[in-house]
Amino acid sequence: MATATKAKPKSKTAARPAPRPATKSASKLVPLGDRIVVKQSRQEEVRASGLVIPDTAREKPQMGEVIAVGPGRIDDNGKRVPIDVKTGDRVLYAKYSGQEVPRGVYGSDDDEYMILKENDILAKLA
Repeated sequence: MATATKAKPKSKTAARPAPRPATKSASKLVPLGDRIVVKQSRQEEVRASGLVIPDTAREKPQMGEVIAVGPGRIDDNGKRVPIDVKTGDRVLYAKYSGQEVPRGVYGSDDDEYMILKENDILAKLA
């Protein structure tokens, strides 16, 4: 008489990677080429007359502070052209330009950031 032996099932937990810790850390944005990361300035929520402007009715600000600067673009001769602005500069940029950074990807959830090309910046504020 033959005896049948049952194989033990393998543990499923051994193949799973360890879960990541639940700590929230801000990513670092590194702009490439002639790109610039700008922290948008906040607009006043209450006008001088006392009228409160809701978030949905506010226009996007066109001013901000430069947070990070890329290395610059490469010209036709293969040389790198440096960018005219530096970290900490306050700038005025074109209204419908750049790419918004999703909230929480960089910095706090309350702050808004944009990635702009150098030619989208209209002026430095002194």
